[in-house]
Amino acid sequence: MKLVIHDLTAEEWEKIKSDYAQDRIITDLGTIRPCVGCFCCWNKTPGQCVIKDGYENMGALIHHADEIVVISRYTYGGFSSFVKNVFDRSLGYVLPQFEVIDGETHHQKRYAEDKPFTFIFYGHDLSISEKESACRYVKAVCANIRGHVNSVIFREFDEQTAAENPQARITAGKTVLLIGSMRSQDGNSAKFAKKLGDQLQGEVEIIPLKKYLGNIPELFSVLERTEKIVFCTPLYVDGLPAQVIRFMEDAQRYPDWRPQKVYVLANMGLYESSQLINLFSAVKQWCGKMGTEYCGGLGISAGELLGTLTEYAPFRFGPTRKVAERIDRLADAIRQGSKIEELYAEPFCFPRSLYIKIANTNWNRTAKQNGISPQDLYRRL
Repeated sequence: MKLVIHDLTAEEWEKIKSDYAQDRIITDLGTIRPCVGCFCCWNKTPGQCVIKDGYENMGALIHHADEIVVISRYTYGGFSSFVKNVFDRSLGYVLPQFEVIDGETHHQKRYAEDKPFTFIFYGHDLSISEKESACRYVKAVCANIRGHVNSVIFREFDEQTAAENPQARITAGKTVLLIGSMRSQDGNSAKFAKKLGDQLQGEVEIIPLKKYLGNIPELFSVLERTEKIVFCTPLYVDGLPAQVIRFMEDAQRYPDWRPQKVYVLANMGLYESSQLINLFSAVKQWCGKMGTEYCGGLGISAGELLGTLTEYAPFRFGPTRKVAERIDRLADAIRQGSKIEELYAEPFCFPRSLYIKIANTNWNRTAKQNGISPQDLYRRL
């Protein structure tokens, strides 16, 4: 049995559903909620999401399928917001513990298998570079979800998508730091955003995206005079979180808003900050669709470690030294309204082996505190 994850409309699905008559289908029922980054699928209910909306068992569904088929609209180098949401909610398929594979930090396998994934992207007149971007992205996804790419297929689709809008009004005024995480203001994205915001001048506003998920028109009203926007966001499954992609999709459709300049302040739990390349690429492609200027940004690795140290240790010393230096450079570029290269920051003088050892120990300790035995932590559903 295949597991088919798709974002097609009912009319589009009707044309091909006979090809998947014997398979399990995951589609948009209008109930899916974004991953909140609580990690309960690792340390409270291992392998299963605590959000009960019909998508809580994605990890087990992937495990029990012979093959995963993903059908998605090509969106900024990767999946549409719905398909990305499904992957974000599949975190329990892997374990929280880290190991090094082919020179990169990845999560350990929960299941002793190498699941095949087939990806079918549809879009209109996709360029060679866009196809290369999608192939690079799904390769990274499979590396981290511990499967492999069986094939990547591109299909021409004359769809009615959000139109590119070079006529849109360019606003001028404030700088907005948009927090893409669903976690509280104590989350790492918010911590790094505050460090950046403290160095900016003029009218600066930090806005949590989660506050407006149910009222997008109100969000764009709040963003009315935004000149510069900084996406302060975590990495989820090798890309932007689903809720950030949804915002971007909505922004493309919104007739009367776009910022002049866009920056990125991204963070992730893995050790190699270079794994943020696909996230940067997605923002850059979105800027191209919006007709706004992509100005680069900063990618921070080992976010849990460095985010915690921003509160309990001198920010410019020890492991946070490199992060502090690069936030300075990003802040300077934003103040001047200039472009900056894509910067990367890892813990200063803090070896990967030590980071992995501490992280793995902490995951086991947290599970024990939650009453989860070592056997349950590694359980299979």
